[in-house]
Parts: sequence; structure tokens; C-alpha cells
Amino acid sequence: MRYIKTAVLLVAQLGINTLVAAHGGEHDQIPISADASWAERHMAEEHHLNGFDAGSFFNLHDYDNSGSWTPDDIRRTYGLKDESTKDVPESKKEEVVRTVLDLFDKDKSGSISYAEFTVGDAHGITLPDFGLGPGHHGDDEYEYEIHHFEKFHGADTKEEDLVHPEDIAHFRKHDQMEDAELKQEMLDRMSVVEANIPTKFRRQ
Repeated sequence: MRYIKTAVLLVAQLGINTLVAAHGGEHDQIPISADASWAERHMAEEHHLNGFDAGSFFNLHDYDNSGSWTPDDIRRTYGLKDESTKDVPESKKEEVVRTVLDLFDKDKSGSISYAEFTVGDAHGITLPDFGLGPGHHGDDEYEYEIHHFEKFHGADTKEEDLVHPEDIAHFRKHDQMEDAELKQEMLDRMSVVEANIPTKFRRQ
């Protein structure tokens, strides 16, 4: 299968020195206490970080460095733009944005500034846990690496080890993307794409 070949390349790309022994070894995961806040859980699971402050959390999730969190930033931080939340109703996603804005957006501008977030945090305001998971907002490679590869594979990973459902699904997606790219390249090289010609104009 082509996904196995892709896996070998991925192992090199991930930087094996940062990975850990497979199945039962010490994994590169941050311990999470039972009473951790949603933000602490998010930082541990999504970014492998702890010991952060409100300012660094804000800046990390200010995706365009605009100095404010827009509703789109809030959605992305809570993973509401990720495929894992595709079945979450739009009404629930709107509720998440509205709730977070109500907590931090004191001037009712429709976005949250750095000052509003850090001052709110200083007053004990925290990002709620809406029960929607840790907030996946990386690309496919990043999410696969931190939520599967690091937990179950490592520096000694061999082709035959990449047989988990998550491995197969991930590399099958690679194959599908590669097939689509090849097909598009073939179409781009064609001077006329017959399929795009209306039937009545084709030679019978």
C-alpha cells in the first residue's frame, strides 16, 4: 500500500529525536490533573505545554497577530473548524462564541483584545469547557502526530507497525490527495478537456 511508503517519509519529517519509544514507553505527553481547566487541558494535549500565562495563551491563539480574538479565532481555538466537530450543530458553535465574548469582551466590540483577556484572567475568568474536546486546530499532519504517532509509535517504528486504524485512515487520505493531484496535473496538460465539452458539441 502506498500509505506505508508515505509513513516512512513521515517518520523522518516528524523529527524522530523528539519522539519516544513505541507501545508502553515514555510518551511525549504532558500529565493533566483531574481538576485542570479547559485551557490547561488544551495546552497540554494540543501543544504539549504547561506553565503558561494568560498573555502567552492569548498570543498563541491570535492566529493572524491582529492583537484581538475574533469570533473566527474563538471557533478555531475550540476546534470548531476541525473535522472532528463537523457534527456539532451550528447553534452550539454560536453558543460557544457568544459565551466567550460575553465573558471577556467588556467593550462589546465583537472581539477580545489582549488587555481584555489578560485582565479577565487576572479576575479569575476562565475559558469554559463546552464538552467538545481539547480544541483540535492544527493541520492533519500535526493532529496525527500529537494525538496518535507520539502515543503509539516512536524512533523504532517500522513499516509493519503502522497498522492502527488511525494510521491506515491517515495515509489513505494521503493517497487520495496524491491521486487527486495527479489527475489534476493530467487535466492541466490537456489542451481540451473532453469531459467539459457539452454533449451536443461532441463528435458522435
